[in-house]
Amino acid sequence: MRKVVGIFFILIITNVLAQETVRTKLNGKIIADMRNLEGIYVVNLKTEKSEITGEGGYFSIEAIPGDTLVFSSVQLKGIRIGLEQKHFQKELFFVKMEPMINQLPEVLVRRYDNINAVSLGIVPKGIKHYTPAERKYATATSGKLNPMGLDPLLNLISGRTAMLKKEIEVEKKEFYIQQLENMFDKDHFVGNLKIPAAYIKGFEYYIVENTRFTAILDSKNKTMTDFLMGELAIKYNEIIACENE
Repeated sequence: MRKVVGIFFILIITNVLAQETVRTKLNGKIIADMRNLEGIYVVNLKTEKSEITGEGGYFSIEAIPGDTLVFSSVQLKGIRIGLEQKHFQKELFFVKMEPMINQLPEVLVRRYDNINAVSLGIVPKGIKHYTPAERKYATATSGKLNPMGLDPLLNLISGRTAMLKKEIEVEKKEFYIQQLENMFDKDHFVGNLKIPAAYIKGFEYYIVENTRFTAILDSKNKTMTDFLMGELAIKYNEIIACENE
């Protein structure tokens, strides 16, 4: 009789435990301040089973109250939630996750003005540096840089020397214009100097013809460059107005 009662008691306990471990589908949705919520891992630590969220952050996983779910993603901060009965009472279990913010360490930029090709021993000290146009001119006038030894007098008579000299001037202007465009963007010309967008390039050529302006530009003093550029902009706009009358 005792054996029968014992077996009956064991069967009851086994049945109760079996009922407790029957897990149901828990349907949920991830909520986060980002568009792509697909591919987020949902892991039940109790059963060690996992699912991956689909489009829109929706997921479905087997669980019961008392289980712990872990949510993890590369773009989102991982969280773990202990499930309660209330989580199963709604149609969807909403899980709020926060974006992962990777804060970069402060970057300190140091200037090493004393380090250059000369200080590193790459280029001998005192050597003359030629631009492409200057090299052509030097070759034509002295013959020192010309391996073929062309006669400088012949270049002078043919007009090639004068042509190369003009090429140097054009190269300088283009260099100044490049400097300007590195210092100021188009919005500065249009918004601050009131130069129409279609006339910006013309204004650049206009101001690099001014030797006083190019001398200040060579000093790399942005404040003084901007100040003088403002004065020249007034004159240039007057020229435009006269042409359009």
